[in-house]
Amino acid sequence: MTNPNLTSLDDALDHLLTQAPVVTQIETVSLTESLGRILASDHRVPADVPPADNSAVDGYAVRQRDVSAAGCLPVSDRIPAGVAPRPLQPGTAARIFTGSEIPEGADAVVMQEQVERTGDQIAIHTPVEPGQNIRSRGQDLSQGDLALAKGTRIRPQEMGLLASIGVSQVPVLTRLRLAIITTGDELVEPGQPLAPGQIYNTNRFTMLGLAAEAGCDVVLCETLEDSRESTRSTLKRASELADLIITSGGVSVGEEDHVRAVLEESGKLSLWRLAIKPGKPLAFGDVDGTPLLGLPGNPAAVLVTFMVAGMPYIRKRQGRLDFYSTSELLPADFEISKPSIRREFIRARKKGSGATASVTAYPNQSSGVLSSACWGSGLAMVPENTTVKIGDPVAYYSFSELLS
Repeated sequence: MTNPNLTSLDDALDHLLTQAPVVTQIETVSLTESLGRILASDHRVPADVPPADNSAVDGYAVRQRDVSAAGCLPVSDRIPAGVAPRPLQPGTAARIFTGSEIPEGADAVVMQEQVERTGDQIAIHTPVEPGQNIRSRGQDLSQGDLALAKGTRIRPQEMGLLASIGVSQVPVLTRLRLAIITTGDELVEPGQPLAPGQIYNTNRFTMLGLAAEAGCDVVLCETLEDSRESTRSTLKRASELADLIITSGGVSVGEEDHVRAVLEESGKLSLWRLAIKPGKPLAFGDVDGTPLLGLPGNPAAVLVTFMVAGMPYIRKRQGRLDFYSTSELLPADFEISKPSIRREFIRARKKGSGATASVTAYPNQSSGVLSSACWGSGLAMVPENTTVKIGDPVAYYSFSELLS
């Protein structure tokens, strides 16, 4: 069963991604400042990594056939890391350290724990195989290989890989510029006293945190009063400053829901009302050519819709290769006895690990209960028209995966 007045999440995401122009501006940052940025070009390997065979352990470089032929070997050399070694003299061993280049003539390294040394002689009492404990040239990357592709998000491991191929300055796409706008005369900033009928502006700070997690720059952050003219003028100003406007509230059907009305009157509204729970009153359109994503007003709905709809859109705009978050199937430790025509995203917590892992739901799934997300570690997804029994497999998305 479906509601013809609601758009499925799959169709909504397809629409959002077709309306997601990728940032084209490029800037160059130092490698130390590249964390979280998006690569603007492919990076190929200029030379083999490692550039030469090197030792994987502290020990002794030997020729395997010399070990087989002699009970003891004299130590003829010492090879610290960072020093070009001399060729290994036949019938001898060379003291070597982790990362040191393998000398010409050696074909194995014996761990120091497997060697008995007396003066300048060593005795090896274990079988030795050619190539053991040697990291071969190009083992990690070979010259000409694609090390990292354009659109890759730089994590600590990518920083290390770029360093391994000698990159110190990194071309990256410029950050997406966001305007964050909350709506409602009842909103008060934290730190101020509350008058009757007022509440603290929760969504502003949730969205600021989400924007930072998404790697975006916030160029405008304002709270609108509930008036059509104020909404129109602020959205127009935001369209001049930002690549994307994200609002909370003002997109439902009430008399004070001015964001959707302004989109219909002065901009373009191409998506409204999704078959998801929480978050049905989600809108998408543009103001003077600048895309606007209108999130619901309830705090938990803001969090959920930003993660499941906003993040794939932002990733596409950022030029990333990966748009969607991945899930894992876990046994449910909760029940859903009444199916919904909307896809449900349940604030949930993963328990246990491995074969004993399961997912449990917060008891109050009201879209206004943000504490449920602080208790939880992710979202459990229940498809449309589906019930859940204890032990049924459900898709679980961790918050870290949703926001990465």
